Amino acid sequence: MSTTGEATVNPDGSTTFDDAGADANFDNTTDGSGFPNMDEETTAEEIIKGTDPALYLAIAVVCFAVIFVFIQIRKKRKSDEIDSFFSNLDGDKFNLQLPGSVDEYYEVKEKCEKAGWEPGQSSGAQPSPHHRALAQALMKRCIDDIPIVTHIQRESPGMNKLYSQSMCSVKQWKSYQAAEAMVSAEVEEVRAEADEIEPGWSQVIWRQAMQYSQMLKQKEEQAKKAQAEQQRAIAAQQAAANEKNNAEKAKYDAIKAKVDAEKARLANADQAEKDRAAKAEKAAQELLKAEEREKQSKASFGGKGGMKKGFLG
Repeated sequence: MSTTGEATVNPDGSTTFDDAGADANFDNTTDGSGFPNMDEETTAEEIIKGTDPALYLAIAVVCFAVIFVFIQIRKKRKSDEIDSFFSNLDGDKFNLQLPGSVDEYYEVKEKCEKAGWEPGQSSGAQPSPHHRALAQALMKRCIDDIPIVTHIQRESPGMNKLYSQSMCSVKQWKSYQAAEAMVSAEVEEVRAEADEIEPGWSQVIWRQAMQYSQMLKQKEEQAKKAQAEQQRAIAAQQAAANEKNNAEKAKYDAIKAKVDAEKARLANADQAEKDRAAKAEKAAQELLKAEEREKQSKASFGGKGGMKKGFLG
């Protein structure tokens, strides 16, 4: 009897045919337990062949994405560390602030304008009180600006060199540029205010401020030096006084120690004398008691009638 085969399409694309008479030969393909005999190597090979290649591609894409993200995170972290290093290298070197005398100047200017002062008027031979007050306030502002101006002038060549060689971070460079722009604007503004107070004063105000600043610095250094010398003199005097007090105290302690030792010696001698007197008195009393006992003993044996009769019999 002929049998009809059925075609089966496997996941790997291959085609197999099922024999209808396979049931007749079932016993030949099973073991005694009733389960079919399968070759392990053949089964593994069939499983591998039946795996969709798209799965491998998906796994590869995921691995690539994970590695890419890891590398990017590591690069960003390293870049942040470099920026932090350069940022912390100079700290707040360019975190500059204008001095408080800037606001003070504008307050004085506002008061003078309310009192009738007008910009651009020459002081003449006799400057007005408002003109003098404004000039003093602007000079104070200019002198207080000297430290930040000299700071930018000192740091400018180095920062430009570092930036040209890509040795500073963008954040640090921007911080320097902002500080430089602020200081430059302050310099020009002071010059403009100087011309309003006295025409032509803008040409010399910064030089005058530098001279005054140096004079004030020298006075401050001299004051500090004098204060340090005064403190050293006071310290020397205090040290001499302490040394004298220590010497006097040592002398007093030595004398006191001698007096205490003599008192102790005398006390010991007195005590020893008392002990000797007590011993002598005790010995005398014991001697007297011994003599008394001896007298009593003689009186008992030698008495009135002599020895009692029958004493030996």
